[in-house]
Amino acid sequence: MMAGGGLTALEKSIVKALLAKGERNQDIHALINYQRTPTVNFGRISGVKKDKKIVPATDEQIEFYKKRKQSFDPVTGLNLYDDERLIRAREAMILAVTIFNSSTYKFKTGMFAILANIAWTYLLHEFHQRKDGSILNADGTTFALSHMLSRTDCPLSKGIKNNLATIKAIRDEVEHKLLGRSDPRWLSLFQACCLNFDKTIVELHGRRLSLQNEISVALQFGKLQIDQAAQLHQYDVPQHIAALDALLTAKLTEEELADLEYQFRVVYTFDSASKGSAHIQFLTPESEEGKSVHNVLQKYKISDELYPYRPGEVAAMVSKKTSKRFTLSDHTDAWKRHKVRPAKGDKTNRTYCIFHKAYDGYTYNDAWVDLLVSELTKPAKPGDPGNNGDLFPPKKAAEAPKVAIGIPPVLTTLMAPGKGQS
Repeated sequence: MMAGGGLTALEKSIVKALLAKGERNQDIHALINYQRTPTVNFGRISGVKKDKKIVPATDEQIEFYKKRKQSFDPVTGLNLYDDERLIRAREAMILAVTIFNSSTYKFKTGMFAILANIAWTYLLHEFHQRKDGSILNADGTTFALSHMLSRTDCPLSKGIKNNLATIKAIRDEVEHKLLGRSDPRWLSLFQACCLNFDKTIVELHGRRLSLQNEISVALQFGKLQIDQAAQLHQYDVPQHIAALDALLTAKLTEEELADLEYQFRVVYTFDSASKGSAHIQFLTPESEEGKSVHNVLQKYKISDELYPYRPGEVAAMVSKKTSKRFTLSDHTDAWKRHKVRPAKGDKTNRTYCIFHKAYDGYTYNDAWVDLLVSELTKPAKPGDPGNNGDLFPPKKAAEAPKVAIGIPPVLTTLMAPGKGQS
């Protein structure tokens, strides 16, 4: 509750009336200073007591004043009477997130777009009311969200304004047409909208107003396989919604579409522990777009769980599954032939193998074992070397090294990197 350094006319009349009723100076002082910024010193009460010109407040005014003082939220500090717009803004966004996350409601996209529009309208109304003292147009109507976004004094970034313009277009579509099962199509926009709102209200009005004090601002989405999620938007989406989506994105540049304040983006790598759909755009890490996303959230799973097998274990598993001899030497030939890993370093093909810096070695996954087993068990073609059933043809005996006269041959011991295995 903002006030000046001295008592306001209303506060003076309240103090005068309470003094006349015989209330103690310290109690009156405590009432006036509760949630007041800045507080006043005790001398202000004495000054009112001496001033004969001040008219005492009525009983109704005293009752309402006390009721107002009892209406502060202890968490946010907002007052039901003084900060109604901010309270409504926060509650509208909390409702939008709650409804979207609830399994009870099916009208998720429509409700989120409508409630988010209301939340941002109230938030910007409060901004302009405090800045300019009015939010009224010449005809007496209040500023529309689109008008406030277009003003030069709008406090929002370009990315946030683009996000809100898109959500407004979705809201307008809701009023006239069915959306089908198009909820997942807008997940990235809605998640960005939540985060943008929380960031903006904190910047304008302080940390106490953050929604994270009361509710997670993360939208909860169902668990999906990556390949399913990548194709999700192709199904159950009415043609007019797909057309709207294309129209909205066509208006923006590639840079604007990549702005995290426009839409929330996540790249899931093959190290990911969770394949939950936190965003409709699932990008493979090898793609150019996947590499260029400037905010990559990677949920790591312990690598030993995904790549649990050391070379000796791979060789043993392949031998057991195929009932054929498969040695560490065969394994070395295999990773070289498939270019799964380098002789040294971490530049591995993560489809099959990763490098452990901690113990300077490599481990492999089930996909690698399956590949070796499939190659070893596939029928050999006529005339193909290796008809003995081995994965690799018998090696020719090494020719004796040619040594210059007078120079003895150098004996070398070949050791694999890491633990002596490869």
